[in-house]
Amino acid sequence: MGLTSRALECMTVLIAVVCVGLTVWGWPRLARRGTRSVLGRLAAIGVTQTAILTACAVMVNADFEFYGSWDELLGDVPTAPAQIAGAAGSGVAVAQGALVQPAGPQGLDRVKGLPAGPPERAGKVESVRIVGRRSHALNPAFVYLPPQYFQRQFHRQRFPVIVAISGYPGGIMNLAQFLQVPQTAARLQGAGRMQPTIVVMVRPTIAPPRDTECVDVPGGPKAETFFTKDLPDALKSAYRVGHDPSAWGALGYSSGGSCALQLTLRNPRTYTSAAALSADYAIKDDLTTGSLFGSGPRARQRRQSHDLIWRLGHLPVPRVSVLVASSREGEKDYPDTMRFLDAVRPPMTSARIILPRGSHHFTTWLREIEPAMEWMGKQLTFPQDTTPGARPKPGPSTAGSPSPSAPEPAASAVAGEDEDDAKAPAPRP
Repeated sequence: MGLTSRALECMTVLIAVVCVGLTVWGWPRLARRGTRSVLGRLAAIGVTQTAILTACAVMVNADFEFYGSWDELLGDVPTAPAQIAGAAGSGVAVAQGALVQPAGPQGLDRVKGLPAGPPERAGKVESVRIVGRRSHALNPAFVYLPPQYFQRQFHRQRFPVIVAISGYPGGIMNLAQFLQVPQTAARLQGAGRMQPTIVVMVRPTIAPPRDTECVDVPGGPKAETFFTKDLPDALKSAYRVGHDPSAWGALGYSSGGSCALQLTLRNPRTYTSAAALSADYAIKDDLTTGSLFGSGPRARQRRQSHDLIWRLGHLPVPRVSVLVASSREGEKDYPDTMRFLDAVRPPMTSARIILPRGSHHFTTWLREIEPAMEWMGKQLTFPQDTTPGARPKPGPSTAGSPSPSAPEPAASAVAGEDEDDAKAPAPRP
């Protein structure tokens, strides 16, 4: 019985209800005086409260996915492997030591509206675990594969990738169930409004329950390394994904949107597009993050390098495209969003979704996710390149299907920089 399964939720709720009922039923019998009656009342209260708290904890964990499995809860997780598995023709690699490993449903069985039918016609959503070879992280993920990924005429082509990042403390279930990322991708691609794209859904933290904010913490979790090196390496080892940065984009809401912007502006050699819904533009320490930047003379420098508005004013501007979304009323990030947009200058380009009013909630983000994904699909290149020696997936030929049109390739990333160096040269005019 999985830690995030519906069966475990129902069982714990049922046990809590039974405990409450037994306590109510037996309380008059425990109302007598005497040591045994007092101990009985204490035991009834303790057992009932424990059952209720356990049921609440299981339901909260199922929604937000602090822990995806019993092993993760107990700290019994494998270390990152030394070797990388060979690329798979279609679907996820299952070789021993693979960086992408098949996982249980992780709640995927509770999500409605996912692609159903033959993969070559409907696409497919896989539940996997991503192993970080450098960061030593083990992160749950859902991977949406479009129908073209399984079709014979595309068997040698690599596909663009959108890395969709949830907010904190939410998990990948929020992306699939509440934000409807794979359903939206399938709908847009089916209507011809988005090119065939692989969507990888992940959470922003690699060390739950700590909020790592996609930052490489000195002496701590290496979240930025996971997203910019481990995750791309893992996906390239298991799927036919593009190898050039022009095929990679990051998308997220709330703290996931902050991560998308941070990853793209700080690592243009990995991501060249970002779409951020209700994001923050600077990383700050709080009770959930702990100290993200360490101490000493470099702490201020590290913190400043994660202030995106400061970066745009003091460091060379990367050749990337960003879309940001906010609301004039109901979103506290609106003033910073406008400051960020005002700071953008070539070769960077920007787009915006500004609602008259909206809250920091899925009701707002659901209005923004479809245009955001359609916009991102136009930024990424497809077909990007070919896979030498690839073999078509066995099955019926779909050669009669129309081939999607390829957009203009995104401009290549600027040269790399020392991301922690706040004394970088002044921006070019």
